[in-house]
Amino acid sequence: MGQRPAFDEIMGSADDGRPELAALHRWLEDTPAAELGRRQQAAEATFRQLGITFAVYGDTDAGERIIPFDIVPRVFMADEWARLSEGLVQRVEAINAFLNDIYGERRILADGVLPADLVLGNPQFRPEIAGMRPPHDVWAHICGIDLVRTGPDAFFVLEDNARTPSGVSYMLENREAMIRLCPELFREFRVAAVDSYPDRLLATMKSVAPYGAGASPTCVVLTPGHYNSAYYEHSFLADSMGVELVEGADLVVDDDIVWMRTIAGRVRVDVIYRRIDDDYLDPLVFLPDSALGVPGLIAAYAAGNVAIINAPGNGIADDKAIYSYMPEIVRFYSGGEPKLPNVETWRCREPQALRYVLDNLEQLVVKLVDGSGGYGMLVGPTASSAEIEAFRAALTAEPHRYIAQPTLALSTVPTLADAGLAPRHVDFRPFVLTGSRGVEVVPGGLTRVALKEGSLVVNSSQGGGTKDSFVLMDAMRQNMGDMNQTMGGGGGMSQTMGGMSQSFGTRSL
Repeated sequence: MGQRPAFDEIMGSADDGRPELAALHRWLEDTPAAELGRRQQAAEATFRQLGITFAVYGDTDAGERIIPFDIVPRVFMADEWARLSEGLVQRVEAINAFLNDIYGERRILADGVLPADLVLGNPQFRPEIAGMRPPHDVWAHICGIDLVRTGPDAFFVLEDNARTPSGVSYMLENREAMIRLCPELFREFRVAAVDSYPDRLLATMKSVAPYGAGASPTCVVLTPGHYNSAYYEHSFLADSMGVELVEGADLVVDDDIVWMRTIAGRVRVDVIYRRIDDDYLDPLVFLPDSALGVPGLIAAYAAGNVAIINAPGNGIADDKAIYSYMPEIVRFYSGGEPKLPNVETWRCREPQALRYVLDNLEQLVVKLVDGSGGYGMLVGPTASSAEIEAFRAALTAEPHRYIAQPTLALSTVPTLADAGLAPRHVDFRPFVLTGSRGVEVVPGGLTRVALKEGSLVVNSSQGGGTKDSFVLMDAMRQNMGDMNQTMGGGGGMSQTMGGMSQSFGTRSL
């Protein structure tokens, strides 16, 4: 299985570049590599000074570190973004419908669309909350849908993240760095702003407050604490939304109502944006020895007295075996064909698929169904014989724990390497918010880039970095002197620069 040449999103399929991005080509040609490097180092120095770091769990040789930032942006044309947005909305609506169904009537299981054991026997399925209903029937309020691209019009969903997707802080900080260090690009392009994300998130939270909460529901961000690798993101979001950042010990449940302890007395809490996994959320329901959660929280949730974002039990939508059925899930709940296709996937729990995977390990990517962060994964074309044989043994012993996919020729974007600009593979995580008023896609996202030459693994814990993601609002501006018009539009400099001055960060992505 030969590897196809990768499509470069800036240069296209030829060396002369995509004509619609001619201004970006000129910028890359006219800006010396040393100057690009100086700007990139300035951005990373700022990130380090602000404490925008992440930790790699289990890494005893290194402390907190920044995710490397690359100065060359990734660009989405307006028509590309419109098509992606339609597909993202359809997919997230289907995820919400799926979660609502499997914790309720289970029509999709009764109709045989999914094997019942794949859902009900899944470790991420939470029978403790079956029959419960979140306020306004919204389950997945914040989704990060990981996308890959293999050609000019070929986008695929790689993963669905519906538990506690992170990385939005890097989306915001990367944009601030680009505006400060490369203002000429914002004079040339009309880029959609992303700095309204905290306001959008707060509006989403308020919209799903329990009925009777009133016009000004009390919202909080629940964090495991400052030792968590995403703590900077938690604190930034709470601060930028103007809500309290709390730990489990700051909350108490009394008569199925959640209260926040303050120096002025107890305050009733209506909406909790939790950044704690289900296992640790409530020791009376999940892990009894958890000191991070709030005893009685699930009882308050079941009583309809508090909204939890994202809803407990959402982890089942993150499972990669469930992902393989997403085309069927979308058809079942939407009645139409998926607008964003999956990557072809073999479910190793199925004997015929397992045989194919075992016979073709050297050509495939194999993943744990519940894995994340680039761990528990085999990239066959770059793996050693020993690694392949280790995965062969693991697959034979526990095939239900794995899925496999073809090794895609992921698109590339020019990236600043030691020897100058070079193509590096990228993926993309847009963020989708769902409230009582519907679904909206944030006009931007987190572009992750595999900084090692030839690598397809973009995760920061595996040596990946990030880029800013430009979503163009309309056709490219040819006149670089038209500064006033550009800066006045959505995504213009004056609109964006005033929005972000706090420090924040993210976990290993």
